[in-house]
Amino acid sequence: MKIHILYDFVDGPYGGGNQFLKAIRSEFQRLGVYTQEAEKADVYLFNGYPFADFSVVEHLHDIKQRFPRKVYLFRIDGPTYLIRGNHKYYDHLLKGICNAYMDGIIFQSEWSRLKNKEIIGTAARPEVIIHNAPDRRIFNLKTKRKFSTDRKTKIIATSWSSNIRKGFEVYRYLDNHLDWSRYEMTFVGNSPLQFKNIRWVKPQPSAVLAQMLRQHDIFLTASQNDPCSNSLLEALNCGLPALALNDGGHPELISSGGLLFDRMEEVPKKLAMLVDYYETFQGALPVYDIGQVTLNYLDFAKAVRKSCTNDKSPNQRNSLTLSFRYLQLRGYFQFYDFLMRMQRKLTRGR
Repeated sequence: MKIHILYDFVDGPYGGGNQFLKAIRSEFQRLGVYTQEAEKADVYLFNGYPFADFSVVEHLHDIKQRFPRKVYLFRIDGPTYLIRGNHKYYDHLLKGICNAYMDGIIFQSEWSRLKNKEIIGTAARPEVIIHNAPDRRIFNLKTKRKFSTDRKTKIIATSWSSNIRKGFEVYRYLDNHLDWSRYEMTFVGNSPLQFKNIRWVKPQPSAVLAQMLRQHDIFLTASQNDPCSNSLLEALNCGLPALALNDGGHPELISSGGLLFDRMEEVPKKLAMLVDYYETFQGALPVYDIGQVTLNYLDFAKAVRKSCTNDKSPNQRNSLTLSFRYLQLRGYFQFYDFLMRMQRKLTRGR
């Protein structure tokens, strides 16, 4: 069984989805099940978000028409409506893609699965929940420094996205209220804010970011409606207990390896608790193994492939039906793109 990922990969620092897909592609290659040539694949993994233009769907449609009996899996995020604070149209577009082309869905967390069903109605037969995992060759415990209360506790937060919902209101609050005689904090990524006390570092390559994580003590994330934060997983794998907003998939990921907060005013107290019981939390850190995650993807792909072979998939439709659905999706995307361009113009005009 050969797998091909339908995604335009980006080299260097980029969003969590891109980093995860690069990691799992490396594992597929290591196991000898990945093919770079789409025509030779038995299973296609389609990433639901992000894509900037309709060419990704055009490519998917072309492959589906040429190879209708092959297996198509949807790795879905979101709902993006909750993550980005935009319209629901993009999520309905993803639902339409699922209905037209997909044989199975991989949700990244139970929270994401429930919210997609509750808000958008996205579903497939069959579906599975598989958490992400970072590249273990990069994000690991090697060279992690020892924690000590004889110095300032070092906090780190990271985010590729500069969306305000990525926790920046909380970081601004901490910038003004945290006890800087006890703590120092670094933010790595893109930020819509300037900081007075928090050190801001621009996005870094994964190897550099991993080394920076291991030089800190506590990872902080305040991102809202985050289905399965890759930045959180990277920090946990580098040995950092985490303090996270009690939202999205954070509670599922942290388990006993950190604490949750509901209001920004709780953060200083929760940080103090992490410092007081640091070794306990560090000893309870969950480990997210990209090798095991890859095997979970392969098991699901095999199960869906067997199901499609034994019982013709409802998504193995004739060419005329696919063409009609494709035209619907293209019109939907054009409408969504128009709305987003208008929204950007209105924002710039304020």
